[in-house]
Amino acid sequence: MDYKNTLNLLDTSFQMRGNLPKKEPEWLKKWEDQNIYNVIRKSCQGRQKFTLHDGPPYANGNIHLGHAVNKVLKDIIIKSKTMSGYDAHYIPGWDCHGMPIEIQIEKKFGKHLSTKEIQNKARLYAKEQIEKQKQEFKRLGVLGNWNNPYLTMNFKNEANEIRVLKRIMESGFVFRGLRPINWCFDCKSALAEAEIEYYDKKDDAIYVAFKSASTEKLSEIFNYNINICSAIIWTTTPWTIPANQFLSVHPELDYALIETNSDKKILSNIIIAKDRVNYFLEQTNLKGNVLSIVKGVKLENHTFLHPLFNLHDSYNRTSPVLMGKYVTTDTGTGIVHSAPAHGLDDFNVFKKNGFTDSDILDLITEYGTFISEVPFLENISIWDANQKIIEMLLENETLVKQEIYEHSYMHCWRHKTPVIFKSTHQWFAGLDIKSDNNKTIREIALDNIEKTTFYPSWGKDRLKAMIANRPDWTISRQRQWGVPMALLLNKDSKNIHPDTISLLETIAQKIEISGIEEWQNIDCNHLIDKKNAEQYEKSNDTLDVWFDSGSTHLTVIGGKDNEFNGTHSKELEWPADLYLEGSDQHRGWFHSSLLIGCMLYKQAPYKALLTHGFVVDGQGKKMSKSLGNIVSPQKICDSLGADILRLWIASADYSSELSISKEILDRTVESYRRIRNTIRFLLLNISDFDHKNNYVEYSNLFEIDKYALVLTSKIQEEILQYYEKYEFHKIVSKIQKFCSEDLGSFYLDILKDRLYTTPVNSLARRSAQTALLEITKILLKTVAPILSFTSEEAWEELANSTIPSLKNEYDAVTIFTQLFQKLDVEKDFYLYDKWSSIRKIRDIVQRKLEEARTNGEIGSSLQAEIDIYMNHHDKEILESLKSDLHFIFIVSKTNLFDSLEQETTIIVRTSKNKKCERCWHWREDVGVDTKHKNICNRCIQNLFENGEKRNKA
Repeated sequence: MDYKNTLNLLDTSFQMRGNLPKKEPEWLKKWEDQNIYNVIRKSCQGRQKFTLHDGPPYANGNIHLGHAVNKVLKDIIIKSKTMSGYDAHYIPGWDCHGMPIEIQIEKKFGKHLSTKEIQNKARLYAKEQIEKQKQEFKRLGVLGNWNNPYLTMNFKNEANEIRVLKRIMESGFVFRGLRPINWCFDCKSALAEAEIEYYDKKDDAIYVAFKSASTEKLSEIFNYNINICSAIIWTTTPWTIPANQFLSVHPELDYALIETNSDKKILSNIIIAKDRVNYFLEQTNLKGNVLSIVKGVKLENHTFLHPLFNLHDSYNRTSPVLMGKYVTTDTGTGIVHSAPAHGLDDFNVFKKNGFTDSDILDLITEYGTFISEVPFLENISIWDANQKIIEMLLENETLVKQEIYEHSYMHCWRHKTPVIFKSTHQWFAGLDIKSDNNKTIREIALDNIEKTTFYPSWGKDRLKAMIANRPDWTISRQRQWGVPMALLLNKDSKNIHPDTISLLETIAQKIEISGIEEWQNIDCNHLIDKKNAEQYEKSNDTLDVWFDSGSTHLTVIGGKDNEFNGTHSKELEWPADLYLEGSDQHRGWFHSSLLIGCMLYKQAPYKALLTHGFVVDGQGKKMSKSLGNIVSPQKICDSLGADILRLWIASADYSSELSISKEILDRTVESYRRIRNTIRFLLLNISDFDHKNNYVEYSNLFEIDKYALVLTSKIQEEILQYYEKYEFHKIVSKIQKFCSEDLGSFYLDILKDRLYTTPVNSLARRSAQTALLEITKILLKTVAPILSFTSEEAWEELANSTIPSLKNEYDAVTIFTQLFQKLDVEKDFYLYDKWSSIRKIRDIVQRKLEEARTNGEIGSSLQAEIDIYMNHHDKEILESLKSDLHFIFIVSKTNLFDSLEQETTIIVRTSKNKKCERCWHWREDVGVDTKHKNICNRCIQNLFENGEKRNKA
């Protein structure tokens, strides 16, 4: 007789190999066909809302791993919140306006299109890109309202953005002024701080002498007779020398008058900060003596000649010394050459000292060339002009030293080209303008940061520092594909029309019907009477794209009390519970959203901010085409499956950089296999279990089954706490340990004998299956937000057999309508502690059995009989398991002995009995039944009688 056929060996369609690249697209189609997102929405009706507001990715190009990390983290949160009992909508969004799309249109169609043509083509291009990215996001298993996302280029969004501008202007926070701002010559536009990247750049660094205009006055200051003296500056931007208007010194620093051994008269006596004297002399190979020292404040208003003073009349001017508390002695000479057109600190000091906007020398065009009025440099690029200026300084004998200096320098994030500070007339949102509560927007924003929860916590200090130290927000841009600053400006004064607030609403209404293209169709006389229309012109500026995304909490969610009738105000609530983006968004979307929220409502538009790091390769290097280390999410999905990508994302500590490599992915695949194989074992061994007829009440379960449920309940509780705190890597770690150690190496290992050998409908087997069913449901639910495809596949398998008779109509459709329901088990601390002790003893036994196996003393552990010498307390615990004890250790026989020693001693012996062909235990009663000579008595009972007696394990 083949006794293998008498074992309870079941089957399941849930295969060991996931074959994810093939199966996941099938699930996507099924979700699409069954409209799963709407099924979930229907199941959530009436619940408390949880709002995660999606930070919009830019509608250009394929998604990269950073996008995948961001979207999967959001998806995990939305799914876990839904399963925690919230109504958590996911409304994906896209950022649609701005320079990158303009560049694509220019590449494709040339530079000579009209604004209206650019806008029409840009809108079509953005739609194409959105559709491409949408499919790539969906492939990741991200569920959301993909049929109705929010787009910053939707007509209503564009119109509402103008209404947001109207509200801010109405409150008095917007003004027009001349300021040095980040300027890109390729964009021909201002750049936001978030649009700046830093790369290493080699520049000419020069020491330059500014000769004193009056040595008599200087002699009085230093109390030393001086004939010729020069102030020495150091700069890495020689092109700014023609625009020099003053020198900055720190009022409290010490400045030294030094006599040098230079053969140049202009360097016979020099002034630099005392702390920089030794460094300067070393760098210039000069020797010098300190003659006198004064505080910087003593030099205030003393004048020096421009270093190009002899070369042309326009340079024959003086540069006064002004006090600048931003001056340091970290680099340079402690004296700063200051061009207020090209530095914000310089600009602020200049204005503070009574100079006006008209006094500022702005010599650079928007294209990066000198204006035609600049002698010797007219129409030359500033970068090409550096060498020419150095030659002019050399000719004028004011060049002290030239060297190549490598430093981190501002670059445009789109063009990767250097950016400068350039003074231009722009529209600003003033951060130090007081609101009606007598606090500035900066102060209100800082107050709100204190009220915001940060994940990780260090994000708070980072955002605070950025808000505290930033300049006013430049909200205007010189672009074509963007929401217009729909203002009428007086042709002479550039002042806005007195009826601007009402005009903005009129324009918004028109744009809501036809989009921003309508601004190109509007003439001034369409808005105001013809007589006045002749005095006004339309502004050509557009709003900063960070104003676009920063106002989506109003245009999409609707703002406080749905003031703006947001496009998705029925699904989302203001303020949002959570914003989640990469760490660069402290200076981007988090930043602009906060400022707009504070300008309108004195309140942040979010309750919490979650920041994740960037993706790097296995060596910690940033991904780039030049290094050849880019890994695309599409390739991972096609080769390994989206669930592998999702597991990698969830298992990484996103609070720092996320490393990825082939080795890391291989480890992730191995982790996935352990989880999948555990799920398969569970599904396999409950595939004949009828919940209605076979379920065993908790009080009647075997003791080890009770323990397994108590343990599962405890682990579930911990996992749900991790979900609440967004600590997904701890969830993955906990699930891996649960599958491999708690289940695989312990509970399921012990359970196999009972599942396979006891009668089909015996309490022994149904008790085990009852526990396995509850464990399966808990495991699938807790892992579902992370391994969405795998859990859905497993849930369908489960739903087809055990659940339909008890659950509602949605359960068979998707796991994502399920709730994280707690197991209905007692918090039996005694039971938990007891079995924790048993597991510790079992670990010792397992090690001893492995030694015996390695030494060739036994084959399988069932060939062993063991004697355990232990303290009385532990012996009592094991004795409580009675005849079931050997099942715990998976040996054929166990003997217990008292020991005075605290340390447990195990003796392993090879059994001298026969091996049962059915259960593989080595027993003395094998063959007692003459009809079945090759099996043991317990197998006889299980096959032909009422089953063996056991109730512990």
